[in-house]
Amino acid sequence: MRVNEVFADEMEPYDRRKSQSASYPMAQIPAGCVHLRDDRKKTAWMAEVGSFLLAPVPVTRGLYDAIVRTERYGIEEDEVLAECPVTDVSWLDAIRFCNAMSRRSGFKACYAIGEDGETVAFDGQADGYRLPTEAEWQHACRAGTDGYRYGDLDEIAWYRDNAGGAVRIVGGKLPNPWGLYDMLGNVWEWCWDVYDAQVYGAYRIFRGGSWAEEARGCGATVRRRSHPAFRIDDLGFRLARSCPESAFSDSIYI
Repeated sequence: MRVNEVFADEMEPYDRRKSQSASYPMAQIPAGCVHLRDDRKKTAWMAEVGSFLLAPVPVTRGLYDAIVRTERYGIEEDEVLAECPVTDVSWLDAIRFCNAMSRRSGFKACYAIGEDGETVAFDGQADGYRLPTEAEWQHACRAGTDGYRYGDLDEIAWYRDNAGGAVRIVGGKLPNPWGLYDMLGNVWEWCWDVYDAQVYGAYRIFRGGSWAEEARGCGATVRRRSHPAFRIDDLGFRLARSCPESAFSDSIYI
C-alpha cells in the first residue's frame, strides 16, 4: 500500500472509494505548538507537535472488517454501513488494528503488546500506522484556527441535534481548513495518551464528540477518558503515521 504524503491543501476532495482502495489517503499535518488544558485539574500546558500524517476520515467499518476480518457488521450487504466509522472498538482493539494495517501495508508495526494483552510498548522509530497523540489530534482538529470549533457545528459535524440518533457515513460534512473530515462529531476518537495515571490508572483519552453528544461536547478542547478495554457505539479512531523527519526519539512503555 502506498500512502499519499502531500499537504492537505494539495489533496483532492475526499473520495469514499479511495478509503477502501490500496492507496489509503493521508494528509500531512504541519508542525506547530498546541495549548492543552485539563478543566478537572484546572491546569494548562503547551506541547510542540512535529509534522505527521493523519487520515482525512475515521477508520470505517468496511476498512476495519477488511483488515481484521471480523465480519461482524454484515457490510457486504450494506454499502452505506461500510462507509460509516467503526464503533464499539476499544483502545486495545485500535492498537491491534494499527499493527495489522501496518503489516498489510509493508510498514514496521508501531506497537508491541505484552503477554498480558494490555501492556503496550510504542516504537517511536517505526513507520507504521498508529493512534495520534492528544496534542497531535487537537492541532489537526483546529487546523490553524483558534476557536472552540473550526466552523458552524451543523455544517461540520454530526451530533445529537442533527444525526438522527445514529452514526453517519464519513466525509458527509464540511472538512476543516486542512482537509480533515469528522474531526468533531460522528464518533469520538481514541488517542494514544494516558489521561491521569495517578487517579485513573491506564485510562486513555478520546476526543472530538459524537453523533450522540450535545453541542457543547463537540469542541476542539473537550477531553474524555475511559479504560483501554472500553467499547461503546459512538467511539472509534483515526489513523496517524510519523513523518521520517519527525519520528519520536525513543520507545515509550505504558
